[in-house]
Amino acid sequence: MKIKIINPNTTWDMTESIRKMAESVCDPGTEIIAVSPTIGPASIEGYVDEYMSAIGVVDEVIKGEKEGCDAYIIACFGDPGLEAAREATDKPVLGIAESAMTVAKVIAPYFSVLSVLDRSRKMTDDLVIAYGCRDYCRSVRSTGLEVLEFGRNPEKGLAALIEQGKKAVNEDGAECILLGCAGFVDFVEALNKELGVPVLDGVSPAVKLAEAYVKLGIKTSKVNTYKYPEKKEVLGFERIKEGLYL
Repeated sequence: MKIKIINPNTTWDMTESIRKMAESVCDPGTEIIAVSPTIGPASIEGYVDEYMSAIGVVDEVIKGEKEGCDAYIIACFGDPGLEAAREATDKPVLGIAESAMTVAKVIAPYFSVLSVLDRSRKMTDDLVIAYGCRDYCRSVRSTGLEVLEFGRNPEKGLAALIEQGKKAVNEDGAECILLGCAGFVDFVEALNKELGVPVLDGVSPAVKLAEAYVKLGIKTSKVNTYKYPEKKEVLGFERIKEGLYL
């Protein structure tokens, strides 16, 4: 089995951390391919970042079809380009936010999400609603730190996550914590010890769900909504156009 994990930003240190987490939980026979697109922002914290990154995500899925990938994971908690990626393949495509919320609903009645900048909270709120988790989510808490700051100063980042995580548990009533950034994978073990509730990073559940879908032979429906795009003229993006509009 070959699973391609796409970190939609272009920060390779983060991609490497994501790869290590995925390989630590995958089955022995699963090959993990972790990539960053060749186009896109260094981090994703707002709507412009998200929309710019979606093109790179679709491009990597198209490449993955030629590489013989069996499933795809979008490793950003905003799940950028998720619906578009599902149009580009009949293989399962999972976002880490949707995967984390799916698993959280099984193991706890309420969860909270720890995010990055204050401006990113609305994006997470929208995902919670879109995935039918409004009644399960107690809060979306911001650390007030930029995504890349967690890599530059991990001690400061961990302290901020612990502070907001404790508030989510003690003040908001969360019984599970979701880490609202793929770059937080390095903090999972420490947070599990500090917070006393299950802490999900998103990448791990996405890997296990992807493996399950592949083993069950489940593919993306191509009947209507997620069918391949209709042929049409598209200016620019030549490589992507050639992969999509066959």
